[in-house]
Amino acid sequence: MKKMLIADDNRQITDILAAYAKQAGFEPVVAYDGEEALAAFATYSSEIAICLLDVMMPKTDGFEVCRRLRRQSMVPIIMVTAKGEDYERIMGLELGADDYVLKPFSASEVMARVKAVLRRVRQQEQSAHNIFEVGDLYIDMDKYSVRIGLEEVPLTKKEIELLDVMARNSSKTFTRDNLLDSIWGYDYEGDSRTVDSHIKRLRAKLAAYPHPEWDIKTVWGKGYKFEYTK
Repeated sequence: MKKMLIADDNRQITDILAAYAKQAGFEPVVAYDGEEALAAFATYSSEIAICLLDVMMPKTDGFEVCRRLRRQSMVPIIMVTAKGEDYERIMGLELGADDYVLKPFSASEVMARVKAVLRRVRQQEQSAHNIFEVGDLYIDMDKYSVRIGLEEVPLTKKEIELLDVMARNSSKTFTRDNLLDSIWGYDYEGDSRTVDSHIKRLRAKLAAYPHPEWDIKTVWGKGYKFEYTK
């Protein structure tokens, strides 16, 4: 049975989520602070299907837990954030989280998001041809790594997915909504600013490595396009 890591210092919340996780067919692994969450993941990493991380946890907060997990794993992560705190949602996504839920929430809503994230991950895994190369760009979706020439480029999960989907469809101009649907999913509640901010950071990171044969272009009034010129 696949496990779900649930990390929150509120025992009432973890008890409810654990009960719903069992109903959904998961074995819950509960942690009450960030250090416990990291230790639990180290113990069960190969068995954990998804992680629920509260942002405000003792010892090590959810952001840092997410950051450390992303250094070693692409396990799906859903952040639990305070209602109205936009910076928390943006920060979590920038660190590589796959989705977020707002407090207060219903456990059934959380489980619906868990299913949506896992479904999206499976679809991406099934549709990806694992390795893609164009010019000096090398994208390995098995390892979630990107190289330009011989240099590995440190990108977040979402940045790699954005680059991959655009590079594989270089003849297509993607609207912001296209990219939201492809990368974040139809049920994502954010807006197009998420795409713009991720593209901006992706371009800034890529700019550190010469790549004269290709680039991510802005198509004014429409969106973005991967352009290969050779």
